[in-house]
Amino acid sequence: MTDPQAIQSSALDQLPDRDPEETAEWQASLDAVAKAAGPHRAAYLMRRTLERAEGNGIALPKLLETDYVNTIPTAAEPSAPGDPEMERRITAWNRWNAAAMVTRGSKHGVGGHIATFASAAWLYETGFNHFFQGKEADGSGDQLYIQGHASPGIYARAFLDGRLTEQHLDNFRQESGGEGLPSYPHPRRLPWLWEFPTVSMGLGPLSAIYQARFNRYLTNRGIKDVSASHVWAFLGDGEMDEPESTAALALASREGLDNLTFVINCNLQRLDGPVRANFKIVQELEAQFRGAGWNVIKSLWGSAWDELFQLDATGALVRRLREVPDAQVQTYQTRGAAYIREDFFGKDPALAEMAKLLSDDKILECFHLSRGGHEARKVYAAYKAAVEFKGAPTVILAQTVKGHTLGEGFASKNANHQMKKLSVDEFKTMRDLLELPISDSQFVDGVVPYGHPGADSPEVRYLQERRAALGGPAPARRTHALAPLPAPADKTFASFDKGSGSQNVATTMAFVRLVKDLVRDKESGRRWVPIVPDEARTFGMESLFPSLGIYSPKGQTYEPVDRDQLMYYKEAENGQILNEGITEAGSMADFIAASTAYSTHGEAMIPFYIFYSMFGWQRTADQMWQLGDQLGRGFLVGATAGRTTLTGEGLQHADGHSPVIAATNPAALSYDPAFAYEIAAIVKDGLRRMYGEAAPGEDQNVFYYLTVYNEPMPQPAKPSAPGVDEGILKGLYRFNTAESAGVQVAAANAPRIQLLASGTAIHWALKAQKLLAEEWGVAADVWSATSWTELRRDALDADAALLRGEERQPFVRRALQGAEGPVLAVSDYMRQVPDQIAQWVEQDWSSLGADGFGLSDTREAARRHFGVDAESIVVAALAQLARRGEVKAASVKEARERYGL
Repeated sequence: MTDPQAIQSSALDQLPDRDPEETAEWQASLDAVAKAAGPHRAAYLMRRTLERAEGNGIALPKLLETDYVNTIPTAAEPSAPGDPEMERRITAWNRWNAAAMVTRGSKHGVGGHIATFASAAWLYETGFNHFFQGKEADGSGDQLYIQGHASPGIYARAFLDGRLTEQHLDNFRQESGGEGLPSYPHPRRLPWLWEFPTVSMGLGPLSAIYQARFNRYLTNRGIKDVSASHVWAFLGDGEMDEPESTAALALASREGLDNLTFVINCNLQRLDGPVRANFKIVQELEAQFRGAGWNVIKSLWGSAWDELFQLDATGALVRRLREVPDAQVQTYQTRGAAYIREDFFGKDPALAEMAKLLSDDKILECFHLSRGGHEARKVYAAYKAAVEFKGAPTVILAQTVKGHTLGEGFASKNANHQMKKLSVDEFKTMRDLLELPISDSQFVDGVVPYGHPGADSPEVRYLQERRAALGGPAPARRTHALAPLPAPADKTFASFDKGSGSQNVATTMAFVRLVKDLVRDKESGRRWVPIVPDEARTFGMESLFPSLGIYSPKGQTYEPVDRDQLMYYKEAENGQILNEGITEAGSMADFIAASTAYSTHGEAMIPFYIFYSMFGWQRTADQMWQLGDQLGRGFLVGATAGRTTLTGEGLQHADGHSPVIAATNPAALSYDPAFAYEIAAIVKDGLRRMYGEAAPGEDQNVFYYLTVYNEPMPQPAKPSAPGVDEGILKGLYRFNTAESAGVQVAAANAPRIQLLASGTAIHWALKAQKLLAEEWGVAADVWSATSWTELRRDALDADAALLRGEERQPFVRRALQGAEGPVLAVSDYMRQVPDQIAQWVEQDWSSLGADGFGLSDTREAARRHFGVDAESIVVAALAQLARRGEVKAASVKEARERYGL
């Protein structure tokens, strides 16, 4: 078994020692200190020495943890501007109304959270009064990612500010009446207030990092100077366990995002109990962030602790604070002075002596109330240090008490996250603690009143003056009156209408070629944001590297290995492509930031994110909901789509279900185009709808999801029949008939069937059309179903119209009206995808799809395995016609045997 210490010693031996004697003297000195003064003193000296080395720029591994004390000592704290007493009163009103709102709502059973904002009130109030730039300031203002469970406190402040009324507060979590408030930050539900949906925990931190990065991208590319914007992300210590929360820490450090600050509310509790019962979450987070290269500021203890630290001549107090696990700190919050004296101070003789100098009131003040996150001066010092730090992002670890000021029944109790109300007596105790002028007579019939000092009160005037000085209300979302982007030239799209002749072109390549043309557009080309997770060469996008450049804030500090090639790997400070490496989550966060720039920064950007389709909705569907929630616009492109087109990669890459997941997202317009001209038509209309002149009643706040395939096939010319353009966008049109396809059917009154196919499946349907005619005497018409989902949504709208007494026929029924014979639908996805429209098709319905797991084999073998190849379509069509008595039943068996099914 290898000795780790021996390995470490061996590694050190590889470093040349120019003066072994001097090294031995240093080691002997350390041994002497440890022997004479103890190991704690030796450790202290080593830590201080390493800190001095780091401060002097000496290249040494960084300390990953510091002592469990405030990073900024009291003597170094700057004086906070403003009126501390006024800010205390404002915070008291906000605490009261946040608790009152949730308590009053609990009578309707709608729930809510009280304890989170109670712990974080000063973290927000200090920012609102002194740091958070509003939208009316220069640039775009700051971007605030509010912790979801703290939303009652933000509503309470907006109420004090006059932006919300009592009616709004009384409709917290009751939105159907029109004057309600969503439970959590939600731009789609309250679009003038909230910018970022954050309650799907973990997505807020990830999105904040990429938002800060996208701000730099806009500035470096010359789109808009947003260098004055700062991104603030308010997070919970329990939330940091989500993998997305820390997935991009290295990116933020690597790119020097000093326009970003994480504020982690370390109340040491998650939903069920302690975050790290037997450990210390603050120390763990500090090590994690320091290791990733962040600037770390700890604000743990309030001013009441100053006296204790001054009495700590031996370092015993600091050592004890480092060793006490979080769950025990939580217990101290709920116990009396005698218990704390015995359990905390009694463990060390030096601390026991210290405790003799402290009154019970002093001990309770320190352990029950005094935390760094509860004092405006401590928070101000941390924020000021964060925004002034250059070269790296900052995380502030602020220790608080969950349920602070809510009374003994709440503070630090394991169940407080689920506690939705306070009793009248608890409110009266809270009122007295906060020194609020609310009389007992205002509690009518046991209902807690809202509190407001008056629209012209000193508190409200102060609040509004501070916000005016910082650029207006916050949080706030702006809908800018942007001029529609000029539409690209029609010839860009029309060139795809001619088809590819005899050349085989995959639809993935067709889409990339279209984008290459669009980014050259003089008016809108620079607004495209190509996003790809390290698969650009897979999708044939390498030609964009030298022409557009890959974004890097450092430019290109090396000579690329392929510099002498035409399509070399070019990074540039003003690069347009976001090549994110192997992170679909990061790529989606990029997309969300770019897709909402029209609101965040008043700049319309056109993101397209191209990815292995299997690793889109399956892997990042939660972020796609976030995208819809945040009213994002752009193009998601699931490349190498389908269950049978990439089968050499195996079932892990075989996507048979993404359109099913996409169909569940109301903001996603999901298309499965078969041909290049369909892609061009869909993208053209998407640009019009999202960025140009939307039609009356059209929602611009949508995004498009296109599936494209890696199977090279001849691309046909666009049919000239009427209704094709409408059908492409609405989801269905007749591509050809048996007659127009030129297939020979022997009988004039031959049985007829309608074959509906999407994506690459249309090529199997076209082959089946020929086989049915030439070998079985059946005429088949082939339809391109560009969007099963849009057909279904249109039909659902028609059903809803009927309930309102309006007569409206679903488009799918209108399109198929008069079509002879049964309908057989086929796709390269599970049957659930085409079956979405079955109930609105008047003809007999049947479907084929690739249900089940994928497998590694050739495309032909995979399609035979799933029963979706041309021969399988023929057999299914004959079976459907046999059930109707239009072909002989024996034909089905004969076909199976002939094709070896």
